Amino acid sequence: MFTGIIEEIGEVLAIERGRDSARLAIRGPLVCSDARLGSSIAVNGTCLTIAELGEDFFGCDVMAETLNRTALGHLAAGIRVNLERPVSVGDRLGGHIVQGHVDGTAELVSRTPGDHWEVFRFTVPTILSRYITEKGSIAINGTSLTVCAVTPEWFEVSLIPATLTGTVLGALTLGDEVNVEVDVIAKYLEALTNKERSC
Repeated sequence: MFTGIIEEIGEVLAIERGRDSARLAIRGPLVCSDARLGSSIAVNGTCLTIAELGEDFFGCDVMAETLNRTALGHLAAGIRVNLERPVSVGDRLGGHIVQGHVDGTAELVSRTPGDHWEVFRFTVPTILSRYITEKGSIAINGTSLTVCAVTPEWFEVSLIPATLTGTVLGALTLGDEVNVEVDVIAKYLEALTNKERSC
């Protein structure tokens, strides 16, 4: 489990593509400092397992399901990514409950600057929009954010300076695709409601 509080901006060192898989090598000295083989790391909000570990880099395998559901397939050497280690028992939960199980992708369609923040608008597939609510939580490339406006076609989030500079979100340009994880509580509520109706 993660919190959506990004610890470090890492850099993709290499990506080896297979027929329906990929192997990523990512530099991240902080997240590697106490990592072990088999540990989990959230890369742009996607929970991946460390299969190779160096002093300041780690390698992980990405299967077809992950490549199809996330934007990780668009990564290339030199691209910067958000990194977060799993939360430890007893740690503060600074963001919200983030599983690292990406539900889909969204596209950045506008950036509107304010005094000390920017409003980002993303289009989102209808299948995901039903889980997004104003003032609810959402994870964008693993970053815990609060939804400030939503329609069936798009949602908006406001990014403060710390988020714009401390994550990869500040470097996004119009048309960029991001990983989206909706609030897990909304998904469970829907599943429970559907089960009750079928009983």
